[in-house]
Amino acid sequence: MTQTDAPALPALRAEDFDFALPEALIAQEPARPRDSARMLVVEPAGTRDLGVTDLPALLQPGDLMVVNDTRVIPARLHAKRGEARVEIMLNRAETGGIWHALVRGAKKLRPGDVLAIEGAPELAPRVVERQDGGAVLLDFGPDQGLLAAALEKAGEVPLPPYIARPEGPTERDRDDYTHIFARQPGAVAAPTASLHFTPALLEALAARGIGQVEVTLHVGAGTFLPIRTEDPRAHKLHAEWGEITPEAAAAINATKARGGRIVAIGTTALRLLESAVDDQGVVHPFRGLTEIYLLPGHRFHSADVLMTNFHLPKSSLFMLVSAFAGMGRMREAYAHAVKAGYRFYSYGDSSLLFREDKR
Repeated sequence: MTQTDAPALPALRAEDFDFALPEALIAQEPARPRDSARMLVVEPAGTRDLGVTDLPALLQPGDLMVVNDTRVIPARLHAKRGEARVEIMLNRAETGGIWHALVRGAKKLRPGDVLAIEGAPELAPRVVERQDGGAVLLDFGPDQGLLAAALEKAGEVPLPPYIARPEGPTERDRDDYTHIFARQPGAVAAPTASLHFTPALLEALAARGIGQVEVTLHVGAGTFLPIRTEDPRAHKLHAEWGEITPEAAAAINATKARGGRIVAIGTTALRLLESAVDDQGVVHPFRGLTEIYLLPGHRFHSADVLMTNFHLPKSSLFMLVSAFAGMGRMREAYAHAVKAGYRFYSYGDSSLLFREDKR
């Protein structure tokens, strides 16, 4: 397996990935219907302003979409330790009822503390360990069914911080932030490229001869963390759990062998594929944690095309798309997107990127 085979990465600065983004372009509501969103197509020959419903025509019969079937859980909880209040964002399930969580107010906690969860008195997680960066290991006990039921009652949909909900997420957000492929509960952030898909769009893709295969990457809370280091390579991503089954890997490799293209639906699907691919482009079954961090200089071996939303300045995701489609091309594409009024991030518009080394 390889995470990058580039012997020497180019010199990078966080400011190289900065751009002016008017706050008004950060979408607060999704397009309705979902597939009515705009889509900027970024090809070697330039850019085209199209829509998500044009996706079937932009792909070829025999291409294969790789989608992330993770499902967002209501992972944000409010708790108390005595009179001290903390906010918990569940991040990743460990073993034996232990959860890795990001906690606002983590400095108030000590190992052995027992927390009272607001709205779910049946839960009494115990602090196991406090880690760097506000991370805490919490023991919720072995009954994960009890935890799941309590989350549905007391948990909040963990909307990104740039979606303004002063009173908290709404019931409509629960539906809006759930995508059509969602099957496996465990994510705390949605694979937002998938939010654009509708039954009608899937029917059109199938009629065009486009295949589909599911993989799982439980997106963690670390996806929201800003890059605060001058050198992006000093930033660290939180580990996320993923799985590519033997059947999924076989379908991907068979498509590549036939000359079909692999179309990653979202950066999460792409990160998981790159965690499991070897230098010859063979995708292997995968089950476990990945911390892969894709920066310019990485050579991609898995996907040929990437469908993804528009990402924020100086974010690891903007760096990822710059690695995939080229820094110059993406700077030009994002400058055009801002000028043309495309809507950014989770509830925003889409882009379809063709891999730079396919020129």
